[in-house]
Amino acid sequence: MTHPATPPDPEILLRLESIGRTFRMGEISVEVLKGISLAIPRGQFVALVGPSGSGKTTILNLIGGLDSPTTGRLYFRNRDLTTATARELTRYRRDQIGFVFQFYNLVPNLTARENILVSTEISADPLDVDETLDLVGLTDRAHHFPAQLSGGEQQRVAIARAVAKNPELLLCDEPTGALDFTTGKKVLRLLVDLNKKLGKTIIVITHNSALAQVADRVAYLRSGEVSEDHLNAEPIPPEEVVW
Repeated sequence: MTHPATPPDPEILLRLESIGRTFRMGEISVEVLKGISLAIPRGQFVALVGPSGSGKTTILNLIGGLDSPTTGRLYFRNRDLTTATARELTRYRRDQIGFVFQFYNLVPNLTARENILVSTEISADPLDVDETLDLVGLTDRAHHFPAQLSGGEQQRVAIARAVAKNPELLLCDEPTGALDFTTGKKVLRLLVDLNKKLGKTIIVITHNSALAQVADRVAYLRSGEVSEDHLNAEPIPPEEVVW
């Protein structure tokens, strides 16, 4: 007798099933990811923690549709991204993903407001630019250029640019890595607030295990594998994080 397939869980936004990624360099094959499996619900704040070379950035690139796995399956809203065309992946990145990088990547000859406006012009359902500026506390810096902003302010603009697209998922690559301790905690506070107030699913990759204390869930990576995956019973406020 044939048993019916298990129905997909509508609460799971992202699902990785036995994901492997191997890179070839000449005659040498390097296995960067080895059978990664994760299921991430909508609205969860996830920290992927691991040292350099553990596979964090590779996972982020796969989730963001910038790369494809060698083995396994990757689903977003139960859509198999591993079978998606290049055009479908472009639409996925444009409409569903907000990227936040370590070094901001702002356009230097555009103001803070204009940097955010650019992202809304390619979005199907963007947020209001001025409301987004207010959300990140930069209304009074709207017409300043990146060179006129501090590092923390530039990162807040970068976060606002990602959020203004109104994506379901924010992918943050070492978002506090280029910031000092005090400014880093302010950026963490902003990410937590966006998660709680707007319900955005957020994935932060970091080598700094202290940052994991603010997340709902922490997955530790080592040598391309998930060595530990657990929920935080009581995430602490960013203001209490020490590193």
